[in-house]
Amino acid sequence: MVPTGSKVAVTAWGLWDGRTNIVLGVTGLTPGHAYGAHLHQEPCGDEPEDAGPHYQNEVDPVQPSVDPAYANPENEVWLDFTPDADGEAVAMTSVGWRPTGSERRSVVIHAHHTATGEGEAGTAGERLACVTVRA
Repeated sequence: MVPTGSKVAVTAWGLWDGRTNIVLGVTGLTPGHAYGAHLHQEPCGDEPEDAGPHYQNEVDPVQPSVDPAYANPENEVWLDFTPDADGEAVAMTSVGWRPTGSERRSVVIHAHHTATGEGEAGTAGERLACVTVRA
């Protein structure tokens, strides 16, 4: 679902009021497929799990987090998208906080859009691709 030669770009910037805007652009992905994408705590590594769990502004004491009180688009960075007929998409979000701690994190592209229900919130299937970003 993420063919060789696909490209991804991530841009993030902080605003004067403490908000952070994040934009994800992709090319070369499967047209019409519903992907999920999230900011993760660690940089990419050799294994998909190396990126760690989702970055949460307020950390759920139970990990992996599937509680909608913590796993939601106001407390995490969710960038779900569906590529157009050319395999291109742009997703953007704005959160009311700035990531703290490590300067290197990752954005992971997942197999499907992000679930929101109790006991599954924040899940989006298999990790398909990863890009390390500066937070």
